[in-house]
Amino acid sequence: MTEVRQGGSYRVGIAGTGAIALASAAWLRQAGHGVTVWSPGGRGAEALRTQALEASGVQSFSVTVEVADGAAGLCQASDVLLLALPVNGHRHVMDALLPFLRDGQTVIVSSMASLSSLYLHEAARRAGKRITVASFGTTVLTARRESGTQVKVMTRRKAVGVSALPGAKAAEAVALCTALFGEGFFVQDSALASALANVNPQSHGPLAVFNWTRIERAENWPQYHCMTPGVSRAIEALDQERRAVARAFGIEVGPIEAHFARSFGTTSEKLEDIAAELHAKRGGPPGPVQVDTRYVTEDMPYGLAFIEALGAIAGVPTPATRTIVDAASLVNGVDFRRENDLLEPLGLARETVAGLLARL
Repeated sequence: MTEVRQGGSYRVGIAGTGAIALASAAWLRQAGHGVTVWSPGGRGAEALRTQALEASGVQSFSVTVEVADGAAGLCQASDVLLLALPVNGHRHVMDALLPFLRDGQTVIVSSMASLSSLYLHEAARRAGKRITVASFGTTVLTARRESGTQVKVMTRRKAVGVSALPGAKAAEAVALCTALFGEGFFVQDSALASALANVNPQSHGPLAVFNWTRIERAENWPQYHCMTPGVSRAIEALDQERRAVARAFGIEVGPIEAHFARSFGTTSEKLEDIAAELHAKRGGPPGPVQVDTRYVTEDMPYGLAFIEALGAIAGVPTPATRTIVDAASLVNGVDFRRENDLLEPLGLARETVAGLLARL
C-alpha cells in the first residue's frame, strides 16, 4: 500500500485524457501533487506537453502537468496510479500497466464497474506483485472536456465510497484518497459493493433507450427534463433489481434517490421530482448526441449486463434489466452482453455467491 504522507505530496500517474482524467489532473495538481498523464488511446495528451491545463467551473485555474510516453513511463513516474477512463478500456490498460507495477503501489480505479478491480488484483497476484487496488463506485468529480487542454469541473461529490483489494487495506485507501482529493471518503465493504453502488447504468440505460431518436438525430435534449415519469419508472425498476442482486450477496446499497441527494443535494423524494429539481437547478446537462455514447458502449455491457450475470449466479430475476439491454442491443445491432471483456476472464458464469465473496 502506498504510504500515506502526513501533509506531503504524491506523484500521481493518471491513465486517460477524458473529462474525468483531465479534471482529476487539474484538481490534484492544484492541490500540490505531482501529476503525470498518459493517453492509452494515442495522442490525447500531446497538447499538454507544451500547454497548460486550464480548469473552469467550480474553480478556475491553470496548471502544468507531465506527459508519459507509455505505461512504463507512467508507472515509473508515479507513487499512485489513477485509472480514469471508460470501463471498456480497463482490461486493455490494466494489461499494459501490469508488467511495470511495483510492489507497494496503489492503483485507484475511478470509476470501477464489472469488477475490473478484481481482474487487476488477481492478475497482479498471479504475477507475484503486491499492490493495492482501490475502487470508487462513482467519480469524485463530474466534468466536461472542452478540449485537449481545457476541462470544466462541474461538481466535487460530497461523499464517495472506497473499497480495496485486499480488503484489509480499505482504511488506508480512504486515508490516501483523502490526502489526494480532500474529505468525504468512506469505507465500502468490498469491491462488489463499490460496483453495485454505481447507479449510472440504471439511470443512463433507460434515458438512452427511450430517447434514442434524439441521440441518432443529434438533437439538443436536456437529460433531467427528459427523465419523465415513465422513464423514471423504468429507472426505478432497474434500481430495484440492482438492490435485490446486492442483497443476495449480503450487500445493502441505498436507492437511487439517495444517490442523487448525496451527490447533488436534492431534497425531493420521488425520482421524477428529483429530475425536475435538477433540471431547474442545473439546466441540463445535455444528453448524448452520438450513437457510440458511453450510455450504451459502457453502461450496457459493464453495468446492466453485469447485473444480469450476478443475478444468474444468485438466482435473482432481472427482467427489467434484461429488457433494456435487449432494446439497446436491438437498435444498435450489437449484442452488448458479448461486449464485456471481463466476465469471461473473471469466470463469473462458473461462480457461486460464496465463491465470489471469498475472492473479495
